[in-house]
Amino acid sequence: MKNLTRHTGTLRILRREPSSRNGNPRYFLSIDGTTCYTAPDSSYGYGVTNYDGCRVEVTIGTYYGKPTLNSIKPAK
Repeated sequence: MKNLTRHTGTLRILRREPSSRNGNPRYFLSIDGTTCYTAPDSSYGYGVTNYDGCRVEVTIGTYYGKPTLNSIKPAK
């Protein structure tokens, strides 16, 4: 993953994307106006729903030309 940036804010799930080839969930997210996707076949597809509406610290990078969630943790 390239061009990593760090963001802090409230995470909102905007919509569910079609599942990956292997059937894993994907989401389109917003962190205080910055949008990104969960990566295909990433475990974040399952865990990101636990953070909906919560303040988080995330890193977002570019994956095949799309802004993609790289890491997530609760904000302090």
